Amino acid sequence: MDARVRRRREAPGSVVSGVEGPAAVRLDKWLWAARFYRTRALAVQAIEAGHVRVDGERVKPSQPIRAGTRASVRKQDLVWEFEVLQTALRRGSATDAALLYRETPESAAARESATAKRRAARSLPMPSGRPTKRDRRRLEEFLNEP
Repeated sequence: MDARVRRRREAPGSVVSGVEGPAAVRLDKWLWAARFYRTRALAVQAIEAGHVRVDGERVKPSQPIRAGTRASVRKQDLVWEFEVLQTALRRGSATDAALLYRETPESAAARESATAKRRAARSLPMPSGRPTKRDRRRLEEFLNEP
């Protein structure tokens, strides 16, 4: 083999199929590695706001997370409920991140229906420009009804 060809070394804690990461990892770091949040700081904010729950309970960002743990992440009106399959210290590709957890079928179905509703609402025609005086009066009548 040519000496100029270099093989990429896998860093410790990176996700490789068939290779386990460390036994426990900080929750904020795992959420970042699993690509739920773009940065660890955003993951910390979500955890502190109560959008992330582990085994149904609010936790701190430093909470250790292990394989077999059940968790849920809420972003706007979408909720992911999943079981942690692997831990990782480093953020890898999206295909590697998908190996870190398994989403429950109920969660996936609920997310798909919410996404379909959002798409359907977006396809409705939007009014163009400012409302007319007549439109404004109709709206005020509607809002002021007892």
